[in-house]
Amino acid sequence: MAKSNLKIPKLCEQCRKPFEAKTVATRFCSPYCANKSGKEKKKQAKKAEQKQTLLEKSIDKIADIQTRPYISITEATILFGISKDTIRRLIIAGKIPAFNLGQRLTRISRLHMEAMFTAVDLPEEPKEEPVRMHYETNECYKIGEISEKFGISPSTVNNTIRRYGIPRRQVGKFVYVPKEQIDKLFSTN
Repeated sequence: MAKSNLKIPKLCEQCRKPFEAKTVATRFCSPYCANKSGKEKKKQAKKAEQKQTLLEKSIDKIADIQTRPYISITEATILFGISKDTIRRLIIAGKIPAFNLGQRLTRISRLHMEAMFTAVDLPEEPKEEPVRMHYETNECYKIGEISEKFGISPSTVNNTIRRYGIPRRQVGKFVYVPKEQIDKLFSTN
């Protein structure tokens, strides 16, 4: 079977870095990113499943809790999905009024908790698209060329490129970076 010579510029779905894919269906820049994405999906699915089973287990209890004006700390954890420690810290800080009716009989106002922990929808900030490189290789330096021209080690060049978010493109074993941005960056330093 013949090997494909396609080089399709794409963004990795995991790390959002540009890479050149050899097939149209390629989604990740490396096996590492593909594995990481798969593990994250499994973790999210497991979390959603745990949340659903917890909800199914405690649906009757939740219905009972929602009718009472005062609830225990354990019931508040079930109803609001907050840890007991967080609720206790809020009680100590005075942010939640609590009544101690005896040993292990602390009660808090359900209405006050609802007011404090209602869901607030925040507008999503638009995700910043990474800068795509539109430079030809003749308009770019290789890392080694930058190192020689400015007398800087290659590792320092790489760190500086990452720090300032300068676009780069790897072709084969060479990394190309726009001349105009490098000259502007290193001429000021």
